Amino acid sequence: MPHVAIKMYPGHNAAEKQELADRVTAAIIETLGHGAQSISVGIEDVSPSQWMKSVYAPEIEAKRKTLFKRPGYGPLA
Repeated sequence: MPHVAIKMYPGHNAAEKQELADRVTAAIIETLGHGAQSISVGIEDVSPSQWMKSVYAPEIEAKRKTLFKRPGYGPLA
């Protein structure tokens, strides 16, 4: 039952977000063998002014041991 939570800057329309969710879903199906019915994908817009506080600190820095891809910015770069 994979759930993927994507947080990103605003500026992408619903069609782009749907394509992203579809591609993430396809990658999970191909890589892990899960059926589409068991996968969920959420996409949340976060303003640049809130990114470090709302995403970087709690989701990236605090969970660094679970990161398989580190960002190329901020303290973990």
